[in-house]
Amino acid sequence: MGRAAGLARDGVTTAGRATTTRVMRAAVSAFFAGYHRFTSVAALLALPFSAAVLASEAMAPSSWALRAVAARLRSVFAAAGFPPSPFFALLEAKLSQTVFTFAATLPFALTFLLLAKACVAAMLRLRDDDASESPPPRRRRVAVAALPPCAAVARAYPAVVATHLLNAFLMLSANAAVFSLLLLAFGAADLLGLTSHVWTLALSAAGAIVYSLVVGVATVVCNLAIVVAATEPGCAGHAAVLRACVAIRGRVSTALALALPTNLGMAAAEALFGLRVVAQRRRDGRLAPGVAGEAFSIAYIHAICVVLEIIVTCMFYRSCKRSEADELRELEPEEKGDLQA
Repeated sequence: MGRAAGLARDGVTTAGRATTTRVMRAAVSAFFAGYHRFTSVAALLALPFSAAVLASEAMAPSSWALRAVAARLRSVFAAAGFPPSPFFALLEAKLSQTVFTFAATLPFALTFLLLAKACVAAMLRLRDDDASESPPPRRRRVAVAALPPCAAVARAYPAVVATHLLNAFLMLSANAAVFSLLLLAFGAADLLGLTSHVWTLALSAAGAIVYSLVVGVATVVCNLAIVVAATEPGCAGHAAVLRACVAIRGRVSTALALALPTNLGMAAAEALFGLRVVAQRRRDGRLAPGVAGEAFSIAYIHAICVVLEIIVTCMFYRSCKRSEADELRELEPEEKGDLQA
C-alpha cells in the first residue's frame, strides 16, 4: 500500500512537471511569435511601471516615509510580543519596503500595469475549431493577435481595476493571517517555557517557511484573478478571485514553479539596478549619462519580465481551463449511462 501511494505521488509529481514544462514552452513560443507586439507593450505600458518600481526602491533608504513605516511595524511587533530575532528584523525591513513601493507605484500600477495586463490578455487567444461541427483538436496552437483595439482594452479595464484593488485587500489579509498564526505560536511557546535561543530560531525558521508559502500562493491567485478579469466577460472582483481559486485547485505547486522564473528575473533586474545605478549615484553624487542609459536598459529588461509574467499566467489559466474541459468530457459518458439506467 505504501508503495502504491509512493507511485501515485511520483505520478502526480511527473504530471506537474510536464504541465509546468508545457506551459512554459507555450508562453515562450507565444512571446517569440508576437515578439514585436509584446515588446511594444513592454516599452509603452510596462516600462513606466518598471521605472517607478526601480526608482522607488532607489529612493527608499533615504525616505522618511519608509523610516516611519519601519518604526510603526517595529512598535507593532514589540506590542504583539514577538521576540527580537533576525527573522523579524528581516520581515520588518521587507514589509516596510513592500508597503513603501506599493504606495509609491500605485498610480503607475492602476494605469500602466493594468493596461499592459489587459492588452496582453487580449492579444493572446486560442484558435479553436467549432466543437459542434468537429471533434476538439489534439493540440491547440496559440495565435497572437495584433495589438487589440482600444475599445476592447477599455471594456476590460474596469474589471481589472476592481480585481486589483480587491487583490490588495487579500494580500493584506494574508499577511494579517500569518502574523496571527505567528503570534499564537510564539505565545504558546512562551506559555510552555520554550523561550531558549534554539526554540526561537526553530519557530522563526518555520514562520519564514509558512510566510513564504502563504504569500507566494496569495500572489499567484491574485495574478491569476487579474487574468480572469481581463479574459472572462462579466467576471470581476470576488468572482474573478473565486474562479482563480477553483482553477488553481490541485495545481498550486505548478503555479508556484511557473511564477518563479519571471519573479527571479525581476528581482535580478532590481538588484542590478541597485548595483550599477544607485551605487554609482551615491558614490559620485550625480547620475552619469552612460549610467542613465544603463538604467533605461535595466528598466526595459524589468518590463520584459513583467510582460513575460503576464503571458505565463495567461497560458497557465488556459491550461487550467483545458484540463477542466477534458475532465468534464471524460465524465460525460458515465453521466449519460447513469441517466439511461
